[in-house]
Amino acid sequence: MKKTYLAAFLVAALVLVPLLGWGQAGDLKTVKLNEPNKTRGLPIMEALSVRASVREWSDRKVELQDVSDLLWAANGINRPDGKRTAASAMNAQDVDIYVFVKVGAYLYDAKAHALVPVLAGDHLSEIMMRRPGGPAGPGAKPDAKADIKPQAPPPGAKPAGQPGPGGAPSDPPIQIILVSDISRFRMGETALKLEWAAIDTGIVSQNISLFCAATGMATRPRASMDKAKIKELLKLSDTQYPLLNHPVGYPK
Repeated sequence: MKKTYLAAFLVAALVLVPLLGWGQAGDLKTVKLNEPNKTRGLPIMEALSVRASVREWSDRKVELQDVSDLLWAANGINRPDGKRTAASAMNAQDVDIYVFVKVGAYLYDAKAHALVPVLAGDHLSEIMMRRPGGPAGPGAKPDAKADIKPQAPPPGAKPAGQPGPGGAPSDPPIQIILVSDISRFRMGETALKLEWAAIDTGIVSQNISLFCAATGMATRPRASMDKAKIKELLKLSDTQYPLLNHPVGYPK
């Protein structure tokens, strides 16, 4: 009995270590993600039938297993040759995933299946644009193209949340920023590389949306963000372009 209790305690401790590392502001460490659970979630046709963009999230903290599975589904390695769950032009693997949470920002390392810290501190309000009339954090800028109506859920879909005050999204626990580095394309003029980058980013974005739909999480693809601020905070090069973002959490 004592051995069983001790084993259970050690397993719990190992699970808590990366969670504590995720939550320590000012002393961010690399977070080794769990092995992805590749058997979870709805079948693909059911996931498509309930996929919908949401605008409000609960205050529930995102569990490490969900983060691990989400990032692998988005653009993880799914074959021994290093190829990804998301296709890319010429297998350039140009799309990087940055994860912003309240304690800082991390870069997803697909080879190690880990989150590598790149920036400490809460910068969520600095990077996101809000709809006019909605609450905005310090440094947030109005979205000039925010009059586009959110996509309506498909018939029969479960309610996925309501707009926050003023029509603005409520604050999700995670903001995922998709950044394409066009220097990884082996050929092509800049305009063509940017076209490929947009397509590749869209594929990763759809992976995120479908994973969330299949597992009961909530997200929406968005182009509105303060790209200049993101480039500054993440120290991106001239060939790295923030193209889309995904607020992620659990539905309210």
